[in-house]
Formats: sequence, C-alpha cells, structure tokens
Amino acid sequence: MPSPSRCCLSMRLTDYTDYSLRVLLYLAVRSEGLATIQDISDAYGISKNHLMKVVQRLAELGWVETVRGRNGGLRLYEHSSSLTVGEVVRATESDFALVSCLNVADASGAHRECVIQSHCRLKSILESARDAFFRELDNYTIRDIAEPASPLISLLGLKPSAVVVPIVPVVSTGT
Repeated sequence: MPSPSRCCLSMRLTDYTDYSLRVLLYLAVRSEGLATIQDISDAYGISKNHLMKVVQRLAELGWVETVRGRNGGLRLYEHSSSLTVGEVVRATESDFALVSCLNVADASGAHRECVIQSHCRLKSILESARDAFFRELDNYTIRDIAEPASPLISLLGLKPSAVVVPIVPVVSTGT
C-alpha cells in the first residue's frame, strides 16, 4: 500500500500541459521581438520536437502567433496574457477522471457502471475536489505567473528589455 505522501503524488498533469504553460510563460516574459522554438528549448532543456507540437496547438487555439520565414518565430497574442492557468490546463489535458471508477470499462472496452455507484459518495467527493482544483487554477493568469519578470528573465537566459527613460529638458527661469 502506498504511503500517504506517495498517493498524493499520483495527481499529475501531462508533460504536454507543463510544456504548454512553460511556452506561454516564456513568451509572456519575453516582451519584445520573436522567440524561436529553439530559444525555448534551450531555456528549459526541453526537446524541440515536443515543443513544436505544443506550439502548433497553442497557435491553433489562437494564443500564440507564429511568424514564418527566415526571421520568423513566435510571440504571445496580447489577449493571451489574461488566459487563466485553468483554461490552459482544460485545453491541454484530455482526462480528468481522478480514479478509474469514474470511467469504468469492461474487458471489451464497453463502459459499465460501477457496482456500488448507487450508494457510493466517492464520485461526488472526487468531482468536488477536481472542481476546487480548477477554481484555484482559474485564480491565476499567465500575466500573474510571469510576475515579477526580472528573476524569470535571468533564469531563462533572456536579456532584459531596454527601459526608455524620457529626457525632461531643464527650463531656465532666467534669474
């Protein structure tokens, strides 16, 4: 029997979802210019091939703009910074059945009801827990997780954006 600390580790998002969040975070922090898949791959140490699939899906969802060509790359659409983490997880995960009894199939693959379903409270408890999980994820946007940007910029090996300080002319009063 797994220890209590071990059982809690079984609820896990797929690498695909993890990489999707990382791409969006990277692009949110990199506020200027275009990033390449290679840039993101190098920053995180993630396979470029895996990222290509992720970026394609993020572009299909209308969250990432891709620019083709020699000087091409990708950037975050402005509206994408307001996406919630929950929205991203819902769009990139395919199965939210926390335990197999929520999606029972027999040997032939046909779905069948659990034998204790009529008196079991577990399903509603797990569904409530899943809903609470998403409510919490919906409290945070891509913009939120990209702040403060300075430490992330450094950790990802990005160059800080140039800060433009307006020059205010000194006006002589003539006295």
